[in-house]
Amino acid sequence: MYHKTTPYRIFSVINTTLLLILALMCIVPLVHVLAVSFSAKAAADANIVGLWPVHFTVEAYKKTIDNPIFLGSLWVAVKRTLIGTFIILFVASLAAYALSKENNQFKGRSVYAWLFVFTMIFNGGLIPFYIVIQKLHLMDSFWVLVLPGAVNVWLTILLMNFFRGIPKELEEAANIDGASQFGILFRIYLPLSLPALATLGLFAMVWHWNSWFDGLLYISHKEDYPLATYLQTVIISRDFSSLSFSKAEFDLLSQKTLNSAQIFIGAMPILIIYPFLQKFFVKGLVIGSVKE
Repeated sequence: MYHKTTPYRIFSVINTTLLLILALMCIVPLVHVLAVSFSAKAAADANIVGLWPVHFTVEAYKKTIDNPIFLGSLWVAVKRTLIGTFIILFVASLAAYALSKENNQFKGRSVYAWLFVFTMIFNGGLIPFYIVIQKLHLMDSFWVLVLPGAVNVWLTILLMNFFRGIPKELEEAANIDGASQFGILFRIYLPLSLPALATLGLFAMVWHWNSWFDGLLYISHKEDYPLATYLQTVIISRDFSSLSFSKAEFDLLSQKTLNSAQIFIGAMPILIIYPFLQKFFVKGLVIGSVKE
């Protein structure tokens, strides 16, 4: 009966309307970028492209695929995202499992927990961090994109709260059977935490994929840039030295269409992966909440 009341119906209409508006705000810019990437130079430069291509052409995608620096940066971004996400989840799982214990099981747990929170709020600043990277000889290497972000405190705390919601009776039964702490973690906790791991993995993947500042700061050669850094230099900083246009290509291509094609290709991997993780993502949104 509650769902048939007038206030609930009003709430449903308002809620649905707001969600539709938010969805359109996310989808329309992406559709516009896609339309510009398939449009001719004159239409793109004249800003007359809306949500549908004007004078359809695929020259921008041909030029993008033929650019070895773009393809190299795309491969660096894929490799960084896969390896970086695995490292973040692995480290977060180990730390979260230890911090999910009670004080009588893990002496000093509170001290370590506050230490994690302290590092999330305060840091030494950019210059000391840059010096540490130099002293560790990570400059201009692939690992400078992965190792500094290996410990994600926020994701660790979320996973810790999820672990604390798993019934302790399962761990006690495993202890009786002689399972080690690593066995309990990898055979009980992690299999039961797939929704949480998928959600946190998606957060880590998006962060790695979109991160551009570290590549710009720690890597000197454009050939080693991840995709986000490459796009930042081409689109934001307007550094076109990595692009080579012939006279015929210049007549066919606008910089807007080429940038739009690169942006859309860069967004495609996350757009493809998300639907496969959506069912886990919806379940994982309740990380740390009250379980039935």
